[in-house]
Amino acid sequence: MGEEQNPYQEGKRAGLHPLVVVFGILLGLWLFVALIVPSSRNKQATGTEGPAGPIIEDPEAAPVIFKVQATVPDMNAVSLVVPAQATDSQVVGLLKRLKKERLAGTLTDLIPPTTPGHKLGDHAVAEIYVLSDAKYAQPDVIRTLTRGAHAPGGLYPDPVPFEVAMEEIRGHYRIDLNNTGAPDNASIGFADESGVHSKHYRKIF
Repeated sequence: MGEEQNPYQEGKRAGLHPLVVVFGILLGLWLFVALIVPSSRNKQATGTEGPAGPIIEDPEAAPVIFKVQATVPDMNAVSLVVPAQATDSQVVGLLKRLKKERLAGTLTDLIPPTTPGHKLGDHAVAEIYVLSDAKYAQPDVIRTLTRGAHAPGGLYPDPVPFEVAMEEIRGHYRIDLNNTGAPDNASIGFADESGVHSKHYRKIF
């Protein structure tokens, strides 16, 4: 009876080659990233979707007509109403005009002071909301938006839910001269400071 063969003989490799194992692991990780991660990215919560694409600005667009609808001194906020027919390009033009006036020190010609007598100016801190529907430009709705998505609902009963009001914002311009790195922030649509934003949100500057 011959000697039984031992699969683990001296000098011979047992099992798979280490490179095969490494490549197998790398292939598995690649498949995980390629197949699993994109599908989870598509399952984001409502109101947190990213911008779908850039806004095509029309340099020939006529300046949009607007009126100041409400001032909310306790929130340093102002609401402006533009016609429903106003295009996004016209709203962008309005936001850029407001910034230009702010830099020139003449914003008070267009917008009531939000911080009158402040050492940094009459608009040292300001939340400017642009809407087309005047019923969403009222002080109570503006307070809801300024408090943000995560304000305790029991403390602040809202006449209009935050999620509804947010989608009505055509444009938003936030000024904070205490933030010397980025004192001006503007967008089509609306985003609060926590990052929750409307479906048509696009950052302008």
